[in-house]
Amino acid sequence: MGRLSASWNALLGSRLNADGSGKPAMNPKQSIGKAVALAALALAVSSAHAVEPTALSAQSGATVLPDKIATGANESLAMIVPAKGVQIYECRARKDKAAEYEWAFVAPQADLFDANGNAIGRHYAGPHWQAIDGSTILGTVKERADAPKAGAIPWLLLAARPIGAEGAFGKITSIQRVNTVGGLAPAAGCS
Repeated sequence: MGRLSASWNALLGSRLNADGSGKPAMNPKQSIGKAVALAALALAVSSAHAVEPTALSAQSGATVLPDKIATGANESLAMIVPAKGVQIYECRARKDKAAEYEWAFVAPQADLFDANGNAIGRHYAGPHWQAIDGSTILGTVKERADAPKAGAIPWLLLAARPIGAEGAFGKITSIQRVNTVGGLAPAAGCS
């Protein structure tokens, strides 16, 4: 399967095969596009005391956070998690025009870090967030808002539920994906 890569080291969009070689892709209709994305995640937990959603949002580092992606009044900030990775897109036939192709979102793939830049986990299809201790949460999009930066993936509010082991992410109830940079599908069409 061919790949169209936008990696951290080579943002030129070189065509790569699944094995990482620079050989031409065998079938461009099965090519994969990866768009580099950066984001900050504000992870919240339910708490017994009320917290103003705007106060929680201000702590997330967002410049201006739209009200529609604010966390609940019964949630408090658990941690802020910078993320670096890619959004993976696949070239697929358009639903409305079978003879034409377009980029379709497949999955995220990102590394998660603490405030000191130390790796603390990963983000992948589902969407899932998994800490290095094995605790994992599954997210469901509740709300979205356009990112203020052009070319950036939307800001999201996701409901989170733990799956699997107890640990660092085990009590997380909401995720705010904010301060996104890049990550949209490739601007050039596919064929």
